[in-house]
Amino acid sequence: MIRTPYITGDTATFVWQGAEAPLLIGDFNRWNPADSPTFEQNTAENWTCEIRLPADAYIEYAYRQDREHVLDPGNPRKVSNGFDKFNNYFYMPGAAPTPLISRRVSLPRGSVTWHKLPVNQRSRQVVLYQPPVDELCPLLVVYDGTDYLRQARLLTILDNLIDQKRIRPIAAALVANGGPLRLTEYHCNDATIAFVRNELLPLAQEHLNLLDPAQSPGAYGVMGASMGGLMAMYTGMRLPQIFGYILSQSGAFFPWSVINDLIRLSERLPLKVWMDVGRLERLQQVNQAYYDLLVAKGYSVSCRVYSGGHNYTAWRDDLWRGLEYLYGSQP
Repeated sequence: MIRTPYITGDTATFVWQGAEAPLLIGDFNRWNPADSPTFEQNTAENWTCEIRLPADAYIEYAYRQDREHVLDPGNPRKVSNGFDKFNNYFYMPGAAPTPLISRRVSLPRGSVTWHKLPVNQRSRQVVLYQPPVDELCPLLVVYDGTDYLRQARLLTILDNLIDQKRIRPIAAALVANGGPLRLTEYHCNDATIAFVRNELLPLAQEHLNLLDPAQSPGAYGVMGASMGGLMAMYTGMRLPQIFGYILSQSGAFFPWSVINDLIRLSERLPLKVWMDVGRLERLQQVNQAYYDLLVAKGYSVSCRVYSGGHNYTAWRDDLWRGLEYLYGSQP
């Protein structure tokens, strides 16, 4: 079996064997079949396609043939696409998985408990993480929390960063999304704000060794990706007296979002903000616009553009930078 793609310098060469070439879709063309690169026919049933990519890129891709999502037979590396299928993936020579997802035997491990909270006549899963320290800690609320737990290995990353003293010890509340209700509850929804304030925070304060936000205003943080990143920004804007630290990955911002008005028309809030976004995704331009808006208003904000797309592996590998920016020193 031919192992694909071939990587030479900044070029990835894809190989297909068959009577007809498929469509090639991935982060490099924003998963648009209409923008599929052209395969060249070398023999009757051998086709190749070359794509130049950033040297430090992480790439997910797949083929489309007869309107079906097809994996690359020559690439055994696959990852969930977050829905009901898998994508193939590879790293360019200048990129690699973060070593922070590896857990050595001697690594101190934080304690983890599982809970359920009622939301809209349903139960919502919440995972609480207490770092392996005795001191009072700030809380980090994580939207799409169970996805960050499974697909981004967030708790292992936290254990490593805390053990290596790269961030201060922080506790975390990882809250699952509402499935089919996710877009509604994360679209700058005040019902979600009420749930966090009235249900999630009391649960976390009951089970974790936390700083009191009344005595340490703005000590807590909130994070998320895509629509979760949008909701993280909105949460900080609406509850700055509690959430002074915002981590937004590939935030699904919109030019007409209420957050735009909150930034432009309100007084600058005491927030520290980290944003990151992939240069190979559609959201780069709007994230840059919101970063510029925050800078113009005088916010403490950093925005990093990484060489990748809109997926949990890219967010996972870049996450440590945002955590270090927000929690790398005592406030």
